[in-house]
Amino acid sequence: MTLKPSPENILSLGMSFWNAKTLLSAVELGLFDALAEAPADLATLTNRLGLHQRSARDFFDALVALKLLEREDGIYRNTPETDFFLVRVRPSYVGGMLEMANARLYESWGHLTEALKTGKRQSENKEEGDLFAALYADPERLRGFLAAMSGVSAGAANAIAARFPWSDYQSFVDVGAAQGMVPVTIARAHPHLTGGGFDLPQVRPVFDEFIEVNGLSDRLRFYPGDFFEDALPRTDVIVMGHILHDWDLEQKRLLLKKAYDALPPGGALIVYEALIDDARRENAFGLLMSLNMLIETAGGFDYTGADCQSWMKDAGFSHMRVEHLVGPDSMVIGIK
Repeated sequence: MTLKPSPENILSLGMSFWNAKTLLSAVELGLFDALAEAPADLATLTNRLGLHQRSARDFFDALVALKLLEREDGIYRNTPETDFFLVRVRPSYVGGMLEMANARLYESWGHLTEALKTGKRQSENKEEGDLFAALYADPERLRGFLAAMSGVSAGAANAIAARFPWSDYQSFVDVGAAQGMVPVTIARAHPHLTGGGFDLPQVRPVFDEFIEVNGLSDRLRFYPGDFFEDALPRTDVIVMGHILHDWDLEQKRLLLKKAYDALPPGGALIVYEALIDDARRENAFGLLMSLNMLIETAGGFDYTGADCQSWMKDAGFSHMRVEHLVGPDSMVIGIK
């Protein structure tokens, strides 16, 4: 007998925003921070977070069912995963990305249908031009955005530090460095390296603070500039992570050419993103990230490893290769 198809996957996907918003609200409320201080029973945890009695038990138990909390003998505690990644004071915290998703992306994605019909971005200030100009003009929003970029880059940064042949080079610069997660991770793993991060001048205080806290001010510095207006710093290796997808094709090509011009012969460019697989069938996260660029930017889109290698070749690079990093992220390496 032929089994009838099940609607389970369709319904699960269609209602998955329930799961997402439950997690995002838990991060917003500081639930995982509270439980890192001490496990708690229902009444204690409800009072700590200031929740209404009607909602608290279902909320906490839903997180247990989602494998984001543990409960034993009526006592709630973090899972090893949430304790490691979702407690704000830990260096491994990745919740900045989730904070941004809760504050900005969740509402904007409610307008995906309009974006698909119009091709226009749907994020806040959508009628006021450049998203990044609005973000960088507000110090509080900027700090939150930069922290989010650290969260989304942490795993890839560790993989790049481990897998790229850094012993062949002496210096590097992360272009679009944000808070500085990538430079810090690479410099910690390779004490012979010097370098830093290139970003708009407004980023300097956040970058310098992060570098100082990590004890790397003697080897890492901030390079202020606008990568569309200014030349990139001369260095042995340039890293561009989650940068190219923000821009249209002409702008992508311009940034790759600027990287080529800044490198010496034998220098390397590392581009990493949630690269779409070449067959455009497997990396759903990369494809959804491209839709997020539709929501967030005027012309940005994600791309395949083959796309990036072709653009690098046109810019003058040779010996290109694609390597998987972690999760949905891969890197494209081009040698000058």
